[in-house]
Amino acid sequence: MRGSWTSPFSRLLQPTRTRAFSPMRPSVLLTLTLFLAGLLAFEAQRATRSHRVTAERALRDYASVAAHELLVSASEELDDLLAPALAPVVGSPGASPYDSLPAPAAIAAALEAVPACAEGADVGRFVFALDFRTGSVSTAGAPAAPALRNWLSRAVRPADGLASAWGTGALRDRVALYRVKTIRYSGFAAHEAPLAAYGVVVCRSALAAVLSRALPRRPLLPPSVTGGIPNAELAALDVRAPDGSALWSAGPAAGSEYAGAPAVDSARGLTSRAAFPPAVAARLALVEPRSRLPLLLLLLALTAGLGVIAYRQLRREQELARLRADFTSSVSHELRTPLTQILLYAETLELGRVAGEDDRRQALGVIVQEARRLAHLVENVLQYSRAERRGTLLHPERRPLAPLVREIVERFAPLAGAAAVRLRTELDETVLAPVDADALTQILLNLLDNAFRHGGEGGAVILRLDLHDAHARLEVEDGGPGVPVDMRELIWAPFVRVDRRPSVPGSGIGLAVVRELVRGHGGECRVEQPALGGARFVVELPGAARAPIVAATPSAEAAWPAS
Repeated sequence: MRGSWTSPFSRLLQPTRTRAFSPMRPSVLLTLTLFLAGLLAFEAQRATRSHRVTAERALRDYASVAAHELLVSASEELDDLLAPALAPVVGSPGASPYDSLPAPAAIAAALEAVPACAEGADVGRFVFALDFRTGSVSTAGAPAAPALRNWLSRAVRPADGLASAWGTGALRDRVALYRVKTIRYSGFAAHEAPLAAYGVVVCRSALAAVLSRALPRRPLLPPSVTGGIPNAELAALDVRAPDGSALWSAGPAAGSEYAGAPAVDSARGLTSRAAFPPAVAARLALVEPRSRLPLLLLLLALTAGLGVIAYRQLRREQELARLRADFTSSVSHELRTPLTQILLYAETLELGRVAGEDDRRQALGVIVQEARRLAHLVENVLQYSRAERRGTLLHPERRPLAPLVREIVERFAPLAGAAAVRLRTELDETVLAPVDADALTQILLNLLDNAFRHGGEGGAVILRLDLHDAHARLEVEDGGPGVPVDMRELIWAPFVRVDRRPSVPGSGIGLAVVRELVRGHGGECRVEQPALGGARFVVELPGAARAPIVAATPSAEAAWPAS
């Protein structure tokens, strides 16, 4: 032969070295993804908690505003009730500190303006006048005991606007509501110096009635916030006297969760407090946000699930990449071996180095045999490629299967090469079935090639054809080591090989092609273990029937290579 020469096919078919992904890299990335998802969920929960705290603080501020507005309404209500009756005596300041004072009877109408005491309250109501110059107290209306006069002289003090004095001890139920008459600036006294106090003494329950009237007087909060909720249903309202005792309450029951700071009306000695019930707080324009923790946990769980799926998908992609690399290496080896043989004998013939006609025929026979092997391998690859693109089109025709099977066996003989394996056929001549001839050829060639590769030296391969429950049943049985139970489903997948050693021939797509073609016929394929060992590959094709018996053909047995 010529010197050292490398075919371009040899360089083309060199196994491609692929760099496998490190299994740690995707796991680290997915771990970081889960960590970031957890961090985002934590920050979102923190933001929600901060929002909740802000909303609760705003609700408590709203409650404080409502309490203050209630006291403002009560003050306006009292002014509207008493101002007309007190105006004749306190409306205009005195000219000098020596002016005579009007009698208390001048403000007797104030008794009619103030609501009556609650039923059962034994309190005499009266009007009074306290002269700050002498400290004397004069009254009109119900008689005033000396103790009442002494209390008024001590408790009533100069003040601006409508003021109050609250009784203590035995006089605990008495409240004095009054205004101060002042002096106009003159040379005798300071401008607006207090001259006298005029007012009315009533019971506490009368003030409670005033608060009830004041409640609907004005909105406790802007309608844009309350959404039109009435004052009586908006908040739990509580008003207390200066000694801390309860004076009046209204509204729905509420806890302290949404209670505001107390509002104080020092002029009238009232302290008000408001609290929103949860049902009302949820209806306000600024509401406490609902906890989003369940949603965040659900999203985190979904992220974790997707991460696990992505990780498994990456592992599958890595496994597929490894299988493809093995497939490339195997196919390269499968192609390189026959090409080397073809080139060797072709160059031998070209250089005229054959000794005689027999050697020339032998060289040509090897070239033809290896070319057929190449064609079979290429056909497998093309068939697998069509199956991946869902481009396999079959044209089944009903026909006797036994003659077609014998023809396929004859076509397989050159592919068997020098394998010292006997092939025995057991064919039922009466079986008819709709099959695609080319597809059945590819099925049996792959099964026979697989059996001869793994059937063991000097073993026997049996090819059977019979009818089983309206199915044409084809069996290829060998005497090799068999297929492990856990691999009997996996071997039908692409690129899967039981023995992955480089020295063991095979591309890993032959059985995958068999499965796709059998499924294209609507049939099934599986692998079984015969009682005596080895492996039995079974193909069942539907729509089979039995034709009339024409002649019995004995089983055939062949040993290859044949000359």
